[in-house]
Amino acid sequence: MRIGFDAKRLFHNFTGLGNYSRSLLSNLSQYANEDWELHLYSPKLSSHARVQEFLDKPYHRHTGKGVLWRSRGISKDLQKDGIDIYHGLSHEIPLRVGEKGIKSIVSMHDLIFLHHPHLYPFIDRKIYNWKFKYAAKHADKILAISESTKADLIRFYQTAEEKIEVLYQACDEQFYQLNPQEVNRQVLDRHQLPKEYLLYVGSIIERKNLLGLVKAIEMLPTDLQIPLLVLGEGKAYKQKVQEYIARNKLEKLFVFCEGVPFSDFPAIYQEAKSLIYPSHFEGFGIPIIEALWSQTPVITSHTSSLPEAGGPDSLYIDPKKVEEISKAIERVLTDPARAKYMQEKGAAYVKRFHGKLLTEQLVNIYKSL
Repeated sequence: MRIGFDAKRLFHNFTGLGNYSRSLLSNLSQYANEDWELHLYSPKLSSHARVQEFLDKPYHRHTGKGVLWRSRGISKDLQKDGIDIYHGLSHEIPLRVGEKGIKSIVSMHDLIFLHHPHLYPFIDRKIYNWKFKYAAKHADKILAISESTKADLIRFYQTAEEKIEVLYQACDEQFYQLNPQEVNRQVLDRHQLPKEYLLYVGSIIERKNLLGLVKAIEMLPTDLQIPLLVLGEGKAYKQKVQEYIARNKLEKLFVFCEGVPFSDFPAIYQEAKSLIYPSHFEGFGIPIIEALWSQTPVITSHTSSLPEAGGPDSLYIDPKKVEEISKAIERVLTDPARAKYMQEKGAAYVKRFHGKLLTEQLVNIYKSL
C-alpha cells in the first residue's frame, strides 16, 4: 500500500501541527510492521535539524509549485504516484481527491476559531471554515485528536459520528526516558537557569493565557514565588505580558527562554516543580503529556480536551479565575505528598499515549479503508 501525507507542516512548522506530523510519521515508520510506501508531499523541503530524519530515511518526498498545489494540483500527482490513501495531517484534503480513486483521511485538531472567533481575522475564519467543512464532508475517515474535537465536529458540521475515529497524539519519544539528574543539571547550567522553577510551554498567544498565569504567580505568598520559565515564542501578546511584568516590577520572577534546542526540553521538564498550562481552549495539549512522561505535576484548565490529556490526577482550574491558578500552584509547592502522587499517577496514565499503541490504532484505520 502507498500512503501519501500532507507534509508541509512537518517540514516547516515547529510547534503543535508540525510536532503532530513528525511524531505520527516517525512512529509509523518505527512501529508499523507493514511493507508500505510512505510518500511526503510539501511545497518545498527544509533542512532544519528537526526534520533531518525525514530527509535521511527512505520516505518518498515530493514537491510542487503554485499556491494552490496542495488544494488542487496535487491530486494529479497522487494519482500518478499510485497513492492508495492520502492523509491530510492538518484539517484539509485536496479538492476532489476521491474522484481519482484515492481514499482520504483527515486529522482534525480543533475548531477553536468557531469557539473564539475574536482571536482570528475575518478572512482567516472564512478560509478555515471552508477548508475544514469540506474535509469533514468529503474525507472517507476523520481522525479527531480528542473526544472534545469529535463533539465539535458533530456540533458544528453535523458530521456523522460513525465517520469519526478519536486517535490521540503521541509526543516525541525523547520524553519517554528520565535523564540522570547530573545530565539535567548540566542543561540548566548551560542555559543559566535557576535550580527551582515553574514551567510554561507553548506559543505566547492570548488563548494560552500566560498573562493570567503571571498574575497568579504575583498573588502567591512571597516565600513561594519561584521563577516561571517560559518556553515559547510570541509577538504582540508576548509584548503585552512583558509590559505587565515590567510595570509591576516582577522581572526576577519570569525567565523567557530563547534559543533552547528541542533536545534540551526533557531535562527542563523533569526539573520543573510543575507545568502550568492554563489555556482557555486546546484541541489536545501536547505539553501536558510531555510533562506527564517527565513525571512533572501538571496544573491545567478544566476546559475543552485538557482533562483528556491530563487524566484524573492532574490539578484543574478555571482559566478565567486567577485565584484558582494561584491556589493550585500553592498546593503543589506546599504539599510534597500530593506532588509525588501526581507524578506517580501521571506517569501511569500517560502510557496510553505511547507512540506504539497509537500507531497500532492508526494502522487498523488505514487497513479498514
